[in-house]
Parts: sequence; C-alpha cells; structure tokens
Amino acid sequence: MNNASARASGRPATRLRPRSALVSAVVGLALVATAVVVSSSASAATTLGASAAEKGRYFGAAIAANKLSDSTYVGILNREFNSVTPENEMKIDATEPQQNQFSFTNADRIVNHAISRGMKVRGHTLAWHSQQPGWMQNMSGTALRNAMLNHVTRVATYYRGKIDSWDVVNEAFADGGSGARRDSNLQRTGNDWIEAAFRAARAADPGAKLCYNDYNTDDWTHAKTQAVYRMVQDFKQRGVPIDCVGLQSHFNAQSPYPSNYRTTLSSFAALGVDVQITELDIEGSGTQQAETYRRVVQDCLAVPRCNGITVWGIRDSDSWRSYGTPLLFDNNGNKKQAYNATLEALNAGGTTPPPTTAPPTTSPTPPPTTSPTPPPPTTPPPGGGGCTASVTLNQWNGGFVATVRVTAGASQINGWTVGVSLPGGASVTGTWNAQASGTSGTVNFRNVNYNGTLSPGSSTEFGFQGTGTGPSATPTCTPN
Repeated sequence: MNNASARASGRPATRLRPRSALVSAVVGLALVATAVVVSSSASAATTLGASAAEKGRYFGAAIAANKLSDSTYVGILNREFNSVTPENEMKIDATEPQQNQFSFTNADRIVNHAISRGMKVRGHTLAWHSQQPGWMQNMSGTALRNAMLNHVTRVATYYRGKIDSWDVVNEAFADGGSGARRDSNLQRTGNDWIEAAFRAARAADPGAKLCYNDYNTDDWTHAKTQAVYRMVQDFKQRGVPIDCVGLQSHFNAQSPYPSNYRTTLSSFAALGVDVQITELDIEGSGTQQAETYRRVVQDCLAVPRCNGITVWGIRDSDSWRSYGTPLLFDNNGNKKQAYNATLEALNAGGTTPPPTTAPPTTSPTPPPTTSPTPPPPTTPPPGGGGCTASVTLNQWNGGFVATVRVTAGASQINGWTVGVSLPGGASVTGTWNAQASGTSGTVNFRNVNYNGTLSPGSSTEFGFQGTGTGPSATPTCTPN
C-alpha cells in the first residue's frame, strides 16, 4: 500500500471466496473463461478464503506484526483469509535500516504465521521511492542503483521459496494526465531501473511471481493506467520477467469504482500477466459500500487471470483511512454488510466471460490532472475562509506513516500550509502529495500544484512517513 499507497501506502495484493461448483473438463480458453456453477446454499462456503480457493484464487488481508497479539484480529485472520501481505514490515526502511544490515524479525513473524496455516504470502515491496531509510535517501546515481539492486537481491533471496508474489516495484508512475514516470531518486538513476529490479528479483527468487503495483490505475481511460499498460506490454515483448500487475483499488467518493474496471483487469490480463487486486478498501457504509465490494469481486471472477484480492487491513479500526470505515469488519470485528455481499459474490462465482475484443493500442483522452480526494466531511466545514487538518497514523516499532486530511472552510482556498509537530527523536523521511520544509520539530507541508484549490467544505490528503514516534497533536492549517 502505497501507504499513499501506504495507503498504502499502500497498502496496496488481492483475492476471493467459495461456493459449490460443478467443474467440467477444460478443453479450451473459452471454457476457462466461463465458470459453470451449481449454486447451493447448503454447500456454500462460509469464509472468504475458502470460497476464493474453490475458484482457484486467494482472498487476503494486509496485516501488521504488532497486531498478531490481538486475539480478535488473529481470530478473523485465521478464519477468513488464505493470503497475507505485510503492511510495512518488508518495506526498505524495515528490512535494511542501515546499509547492508538487514532486519527480518517482524517480517518473519508474519511469514511464519502465514506458512504455518497454509496461507500464501505477498511480498511488499522490494523497490519504492517512499519509505526508504535515510542512508538510501542520501544516495544517487550509480551508488543508489547498486544499493537498490543489492537490496532486491538480498531480500528476495532470504525469502526464496516462501513468497507467492512480490511487488517488485511500487508506484513508479506519476499521477495526473501526463502518463510520465514519477520523478524520484530511483528514476534519476536511469529509465531502465524498473527493468533492472525485475531482472534482479527473478535471479534471486525464480519461483515467485513478479508484480508491478500502483494506485490510481483502475480506470482504463486514465493516462496513468495506459502508461503502466504500455510498460507491461513492452516488458512482455522484450522478455523482461514480469508475471503480474497489482491494482491497489482504494475507492472513495472522489476516486470512485469505475464502470470500466473489468475492462482494465481484462486488458492487462490479455498481455499474458496475472492481475491482482492488492490493497482494496472502499470508503462508505451500508448498501452502497456493499454493492461496490460485490461489483469488484464479480469483475475479478469474470477475468480468469485475476487470481486474487487483498483488502488493506482487517477491521475498520486497522485501516490507514479508518475515518472512512472502508473494510469488511467493524471496529469490534463484527461482519459488515460489505462482508456479506463479498462472500455472496464469491459463492455465486463468475458467469460472465471477459471481453473478447483486443484492448486499444492507443491511449484514450487523458483524465483531469487533479488527484483523487477523500469524500467531503460529515461535519460542517470550519467557519470563514480557513482550513482544518487532521492526522491518521499507521505506527510500528521505530517508524510510522501519517495521512493528513486537509478540509477547506466555508470559502474556497487556493493553497494551504499544514504545520505538524513531531515528538523528539522523530524525523520525516518521505512525503507525497505535498512539499515539506524541514524533517524534525515543527514541519510545514505545502500543497503541490494539483491539490491546492479546495472548494468550500471539500478535502484532500497528503502523507509522510518517518522514523521514531508519529505526531499526536492536531496539525494546524493556514490558507495561502
């Protein structure tokens, strides 16, 4: 997850559930694409993972090592899911905090828990511009390229034979309508850095599926989606080892589930790669949220190479965007209406074959360049022309990811500055959707060109990660 995907940051792979099925002999691709199902409420699977497994898929969750002591959390995990993704424990800052000094303790807790229960493990992530340790952030050029390849090789080798799919490279394309690569220290080592990372991962762990993972790639018409498509197409044509594409699929009112989602899944699959929904969460509640989960599952089941779904967290309270109650279980671990819809869709199975027409060879009209923003707040906006900010933390031992929500007051604002006070010893190591001034003490974050203008009562988000303990005080917000 991006945690911006930490969200994602994060976040960001994905799977599905069961029901009784009559399976006829598979003679050709047309039969693979069309599931033959006999429904029976008496024999329908009763958990997400079991139902997904009946369809040859997985349904997973992103989990945190420090929550494996929570009996409610672990109870749901063990009962419902057949795949796990470490939220932060396999990221670069966690696994190589000092150059050539590797730490796998927390990641091992998750991997060992999963393997002991027969679950798949998705590795997340080997190469990323975000959540880099300080030593890597301060490198550039050939030294950085070599350090990145060494990291990919060492981590993938350590977990060889234990990982089902690796998110080899995470979030390497820019948002907006350009379809360009994201400007990052890794990108500045040369445009072939993604290819180099995939080749290193294949050499280190030949048995794992190698994925490219990103957010805002759900809508087939978007320039970013098309750019990723062209990269995968190029890799397949040139023999670069890539096996799967991960769609993070963080949906809310401002970044909604697109009606062409199935087209996106089937178009990537037509390139000869698996498609995985890697960091699914859908803000909302009640019937609307439930039906969106249902449609996502139905779309995946309709595409034979969509082989798994992962939700980014277990309970709403575990989510990086907990204010949007985006998951399948409430804060107390109770099944929500969204859970019931998801299981019903899994048990119903896929009956609609994917589109048989070839995907377009040219890019459609680019989308607007504005970035998705969270839904408007449910409380009245602040008075006057000011703004407010609130922070949500994803904290682990030694580090954190903070998601900050900026909300305009009763008048439009055309720019904002958010001040965040960090505890002693804490330091910012990376920022997205904002520009940071400073790294410790009181850090000011200013809007970037696409998220400064907010209409009355509307919101946007930015995020940052850091070492030490995350901020606990309410941030300040000042319109520019």
